[in-house]
Amino acid sequence: MSTYKAFEVREETEKNFVGAIVEKSALELAEGSVSIEVHYSSVNYKDALSASGSKAVTREYPHVPGIDAAGKVLASTDSNFAVGDEVVVTGYDLGMNTAGGFGQQVTVPGGWVTKLPVGLSLRDSMVLGTAGLTAGLCVNKLLSNGITPEAGKVLVTGATGGVGIIACALLVKLGFEVVASTGKLAETAKLTALGVSEVISREAFSEENPRPMLKESYAAAVDVAGGTTLVNVIKSLSYGGSVAACGLVDSPALSATVLPFILRGVNLLGVDSVELPLAQKKQVWNLFANEWALSDIDSLAENIVLAELPAVLAKVLAGGAVGRYVLDLRA
Repeated sequence: MSTYKAFEVREETEKNFVGAIVEKSALELAEGSVSIEVHYSSVNYKDALSASGSKAVTREYPHVPGIDAAGKVLASTDSNFAVGDEVVVTGYDLGMNTAGGFGQQVTVPGGWVTKLPVGLSLRDSMVLGTAGLTAGLCVNKLLSNGITPEAGKVLVTGATGGVGIIACALLVKLGFEVVASTGKLAETAKLTALGVSEVISREAFSEENPRPMLKESYAAAVDVAGGTTLVNVIKSLSYGGSVAACGLVDSPALSATVLPFILRGVNLLGVDSVELPLAQKKQVWNLFANEWALSDIDSLAENIVLAELPAVLAKVLAGGAVGRYVLDLRA
């Protein structure tokens, strides 16, 4: 594949960023690198930021966003990979300052690449993508800290977003009673169809509360919001409960007292899905391919093609997206 199609974002005038489908030439393969024919990518909030010109995500333009990619190896100078291997790449610098998955080809260091485990299709890996990987890492941390279905309800904030909806589906599969918090109550039926037992408005946690602790309502939580939401979640955990924190949709700031930690022994568990060791990513991919396999995974995502990408990116940036979008690059 000497040339390929990609969605490239350019700065046409100062602070005016425009995306278009272009033809690009394949990169030379450096030592220890892998060239991948991308079959699928997915659309994430970080991609929408990159496509809108956020220098906090992408420093230089023109640029091809896409922090996720799944496809087949075209060529490799890394002995761990052979032509034809089905592989997945998420995180690290992909789609940030390295050309990403919104192109039909990517060339990346072999240390970023994971072989697709048996039992997981390329498309399903992108229904999951970084969002699913993050959700899986959150659930894994909760399990590692002793949370069991018998302990009580598990709260998921941002439940209609990518991380939230996969966390809900996974926790339900594992036998937990899940309470979903969302700003999109119109999507209640979608969440209850996944097996969520209760759907509540995000306003229940997004308003500041002066009380240092609240009623013990949840054994555990997965939080994508940070800020005031995370503070209120911490206050609402039962004795010995844990919250896996993986986002800052609300705010990166955290204004809390130590009382829930020293009086209820609660745990705040940080989750990173970008720079963590590849072995930990492989562990979660293998779980999703086996005991964590989601039977309703198709219901979590909508397929799109390159021509539809600008509208979807705008929707994601505006906070209007529900669930996951899988970009099919084979056309």
